[in-house]
Amino acid sequence: MARKLMWAVFLVGLMLIAAPFAIGLPDKADGGQNMIDAFGPIMDQDNVDITATCYHEVFVPLGDVVVAMTQESIDKFNGYLAGFTALGVDAENIVPALAAAMQMPEENVQAFMGEQFPAMAGMLQILPAMQTDFAALLGLMGDNVVIFEQVPAGLDHYEPLVTTMQTEVSNYDKVASLPDFQMFTWFFVIPGLILVGLAVTALLLDRGKDDDVADVTPEVIEERTSELV
Repeated sequence: MARKLMWAVFLVGLMLIAAPFAIGLPDKADGGQNMIDAFGPIMDQDNVDITATCYHEVFVPLGDVVVAMTQESIDKFNGYLAGFTALGVDAENIVPALAAAMQMPEENVQAFMGEQFPAMAGMLQILPAMQTDFAALLGLMGDNVVIFEQVPAGLDHYEPLVTTMQTEVSNYDKVASLPDFQMFTWFFVIPGLILVGLAVTALLLDRGKDDDVADVTPEVIEERTSELV
């Protein structure tokens, strides 16, 4: 009975030794530890707070800009730019036309407009620069229409990620506080080796007892009896 028990212990020990290698635990544990280490800075509470703040206070409000970054809006603004261009042509002709109508030198007309209509005169002077800047802005908007079209879907996609990071910081800390995952294999192997060692030792001792019993033959008994007589 004791021998059968020791064989069972021996088999259990072998299974404990073999099991982690059979399921690929060493490689998986190494990957798990690498992942825990890599996510450590990301799942730090301060970093998670920064991530959540950026998402909710920067990227979510960016969604409100999407309505202005459509091709329809750009086409409308291009119409305004065309108006600026036409206004620029008129601005080049307005001073000569007024000078002719008022029979005044153009210099005097420019001085008159500067005194009486300073805002208009200033705008006419910077109109070419306004056209250039506005055209560059519309070009930038046009180049990013496709990107801004994806903003709403991107916000929906990343919201669960940000929410999960916020709610799982404590759970991550609990997992990260565990012993190094690479040690998990030894949690099986070492007990397995102990059980195998105990079983083998017990089986060898039990076998020695059997050998001693086997040596007690009738001849030996007779010889020992005669010696006592």
